[in-house]
Amino acid sequence: MRKKLLTAGAALAVLWIGGGPPLAQAGKTRSSGVEARPKQVLKERLMKAVEELKHPSAETRRKAVEYLGQAGDMSVVKPLASALADPQAEVREQAGNSMWRIWLRSGDPETDKILHLGIELMGAGQFQQAINAFTRVIERAPDFAEGYNKRATALYLAKRYKESLVDCDVTIRLNPYHFGALFGIGLNYAGLNDLPKALKAFQDTLKVVPYSEPAKLYIGAIKKRLKPEETEL
Repeated sequence: MRKKLLTAGAALAVLWIGGGPPLAQAGKTRSSGVEARPKQVLKERLMKAVEELKHPSAETRRKAVEYLGQAGDMSVVKPLASALADPQAEVREQAGNSMWRIWLRSGDPETDKILHLGIELMGAGQFQQAINAFTRVIERAPDFAEGYNKRATALYLAKRYKESLVDCDVTIRLNPYHFGALFGIGLNYAGLNDLPKALKAFQDTLKVVPYSEPAKLYIGAIKKRLKPEETEL
């Protein structure tokens, strides 16, 4: 069973890396049209989009979360997180994509370039080189949560679970709504065969992403292995 959990973990690590828009789009700064708008106009439009998250029309809500991903920054992550519990799947999916889009923007083009180089290296299985690239990102932008999250992912794929957990914790401290890092904590504890802590991490993931099927899959698999008293966390 432990081998099955680890195999599933490797397959699902893509959810941790980021399931948002293509990297060529996600890494870009906000569009020139957005940047050209007066700050007050942009602020008002963002506020309007946040209000539209409560609109009865699912399409209006979807467009609102899409706009927040295009034009927003970390200040709109909390309202976007509420859309992860939207009753409509397309709104939830767009909310997740928009959050990843924001998280992948450091605000510095050169830092973003190094981040995406690390992602490419990680995708090619060159984990140590990816770790080195993400370390450079962290050195350039120590308050940029995604640098830690991506390094945590590469460390996990390299089976360096304890080191990965350290970076996951920093990611969550900087970005409490980072469902990818919460999921990653669960994967790491599963890798360490600490199933009670893995269970809690996947349960914490569901608090942010209530419809997460991968988290539910892990919770079900772990509960089958644990004694009843161990599942009461």
